[in-house]
Amino acid sequence: MFSDQCAAKRAGPSATQVVESGHNVARMRYKIIVAPDAAEAYKKLPAPIRSQVRDALEVHLRYEPTKVSKSRIKRLRGLSRPQYRLRIDEIRVFYDVKETTVEILAIVSKREAQKWLDKEGTPDPESRVGKG
Repeated sequence: MFSDQCAAKRAGPSATQVVESGHNVARMRYKIIVAPDAAEAYKKLPAPIRSQVRDALEVHLRYEPTKVSKSRIKRLRGLSRPQYRLRIDEIRVFYDVKETTVEILAIVSKREAQKWLDKEGTPDPESRVGKG
């Protein structure tokens, strides 16, 4: 589904970037693993949306899956699983990050996201969100 050859074409000629200081900085490449349910959901998406999702996974999760932003990537509070949510228009991708691996747990519509979290999300026993 997400071949490394396609990823290499989109990633460009090298996995390094020049930062403002002028130094080359190597970026670690994460392996993306898609859970069976997420793969099924991905296959059911219309082709243009599937393409958007594939491109967003490469751009946002291949090298910096934990880099949160105001609108795109969100660290989920109060849950131990999933750890993060990626927003792609009306699609939500829930995922975990472990060492050098990004595990895609679900690809759902915005409308179904909260229902999926309520059913599949694992509360973090150490979290104080909603307590107190």
